[in-house]
Amino acid sequence: MENQFDVVVIGSGPGGYVAAIRASQLGYKVAIVEKYSTLGGTCTNVGCIPAKSLLDSSEHYHQAEVQFKAHGINTGGISLDFGQFIRRKGEVVSQNTSGLVYLMKKNKIQVYHGVGSFTDTTHLKVTAADNTVTTLTSRYFIIATGSKPSTIPGVAIDKKRIITSTESLSLPEKPASMVIIGGGVIGVELASVYARIGTSVTIIEYTSNLIPTMDQELGKALQKSLRQLKINLLLGSKVQSAANNGATATVKFLDDKGAQQEIMADYCLVAVGRRAYTDGLNLAAIGIQTEKNGKIKVNDKLQTNVPNIYAIGDVIDGPMLAHKAEEEGVFAAETIHGMHPHINYALVPGVVYTWPEVAAVGATEEQLKAQNVEYRVGKFPYMASARARASMDTDGFVKVLVSPKYGEILGVHIIGPRAADVIAQSVLAIEQEMTAEEMIRSCYAHPTYAEALKDAYLIATGQGAINI
Repeated sequence: MENQFDVVVIGSGPGGYVAAIRASQLGYKVAIVEKYSTLGGTCTNVGCIPAKSLLDSSEHYHQAEVQFKAHGINTGGISLDFGQFIRRKGEVVSQNTSGLVYLMKKNKIQVYHGVGSFTDTTHLKVTAADNTVTTLTSRYFIIATGSKPSTIPGVAIDKKRIITSTESLSLPEKPASMVIIGGGVIGVELASVYARIGTSVTIIEYTSNLIPTMDQELGKALQKSLRQLKINLLLGSKVQSAANNGATATVKFLDDKGAQQEIMADYCLVAVGRRAYTDGLNLAAIGIQTEKNGKIKVNDKLQTNVPNIYAIGDVIDGPMLAHKAEEEGVFAAETIHGMHPHINYALVPGVVYTWPEVAAVGATEEQLKAQNVEYRVGKFPYMASARARASMDTDGFVKVLVSPKYGEILGVHIIGPRAADVIAQSVLAIEQEMTAEEMIRSCYAHPTYAEALKDAYLIATGQGAINI
């Protein structure tokens, strides 16, 4: 009976640990299986949390260099202790992983460290680092094994000079230069980190816009912001190869005119996306179906084609976001319990933690145009915000897309201070089917960054902004 459970979760990232906790709260005997020695998965250990730690540290350093004097703060010359810069990140990660250990104990969730591999639909073999094997029996399984960085033809990741986001978070010294392949979320965030501390950074992006999956106007505004950090942006360029020279790396590419170019830097960071990670699960042995891209097929209940096995997070279709995985973790646990939870995938917000931050929910202008949907635009610049002027964070804007017929909110797109927090109000508003007029009638504290939303809605409805 010791190794018999109601629910076994494979993977302890945001989706996995949330699924395990919710299942335990619902009265199930739960175990969680984690390949690595610490809990938390990519997000906690080598993704969201450490990246935000470095982003905050680098922004403090950048502000001290370029803004403190305007505030009347004389720094008298500052310097960066790169070792402490990295160590603080590690301390934040350690605090979070320790918190997860506490949550597992609090919720009476049994933790197994090792690689999980199905032997049949009710048994999972867990092989620990010392090769000891434990077999778990369970009525249900939830696969939450996440994703790994991917690459492109001609670029072999060696984790030395040609690196991924994982290695970029723990470099042994501050690099003098870095080439980043990919101008998506991961690429622009890490470019911000290193450019702020004095690294010469170049981003090579295949498309003509940064963060290409988001509203194009956000990407164009972000380009201006990153250029202020002296980041070299090579858009519309196709990388052909990357080579480790020993102490440097060389990247060869075709520029936006099709001409052959090459660039050398201390490191080449590959940030072209991630792939679903199912290695070692032995899915074929139990007949679980996968897509061509390696992701696991699930139905609208997040069930695989094996009814007692569910899958969530990066390992299935949809945006590879921690908060999407968390929602799916709760959804899977509650579905197993016979409940009828709901996820609106159209309202999963996207966030980029540069400074200014970028955040969005709902449809982009490009999507509405492609669907021939009529809309009105309300756009309010942070330059006109009293709160933004007070903090010297005047770059960016709020843009709302509203249906002219009923005032339905179709999309909200923000680039500006604390956009990641401000977007939450818009997620709730669209989820609850509030109209632009109802958003205008809500009372906003003054002065706040969120007030820009109210003015954007006023503009979209033809009334005009009234705040500063």
